Amino acid sequence: MNSVQEILEKVKAGTLSVEAAGKLLNAGKYEEMGYAKLDTGRKERTGFGEVVFCSGKADLHLLSIYERLYENEGEVLGTRASTKQYELIRDRFPQAVYDPVSRILKISREDKELTGNAAVCTAGTADIPVAEEAAQTAEFFGTKVERIYDVGVSGLHRLLARTEVIRKANCVVAVAGMEGALASVIGGLVSRPVIAVPTSVGYGANFHGLSALLTMINSCANGIAVVNIDNGYGAGYLAAQMNRLAEGGRE
Repeated sequence: MNSVQEILEKVKAGTLSVEAAGKLLNAGKYEEMGYAKLDTGRKERTGFGEVVFCSGKADLHLLSIYERLYENEGEVLGTRASTKQYELIRDRFPQAVYDPVSRILKISREDKELTGNAAVCTAGTADIPVAEEAAQTAEFFGTKVERIYDVGVSGLHRLLARTEVIRKANCVVAVAGMEGALASVIGGLVSRPVIAVPTSVGYGANFHGLSALLTMINSCANGIAVVNIDNGYGAGYLAAQMNRLAEGGRE
């Protein structure tokens, strides 16, 4: 990374704009809080602000982090939050929204515009919590989401009935437990990239999602990327990145 001196010299020489210099200077910033280091330059580097993993955080730490991020960004996305944590944040931010299904705890901008299209599909209704984490993450980052739930391979006609809708999306998130075959089937039906999300839904030989993970990694269909077990957030983030590329830009 360029030093401050190098950046200023480039601005002086006219080889770097003031706006670009500001982004470079902000990209390396972080805010020291003692128990946490908020990555305040992340949005400049990656196009996406820092997200809070709520589970396991002390109440005071979580509240302080939300306060600082909201002050800096005007919005906050938190994942894996509990009802108790929602009540804590709501006391300080009445506009906070909590979804007990996905466990997303967010404070969103009212003027947010959703663009493009990502399809989020599940094999069964038990996969919806992970799918909603993906869908709401993508929406928080500006992506319009089409939800297509309960279209698993045990009733393939349900998926085939929605194929045309899925094909119109810029990318597809396929969420499945059990043996995880949904991603392979979708991968063979669409021309768009597929983000496969194995879930821990299943009986004993599912090994808490390992069987679905291995199926997705070993898929013979092309264009499939796989995230970790139950990692709806990671899938939603990838979907937002792909959607931005498809729509021709980034923030």
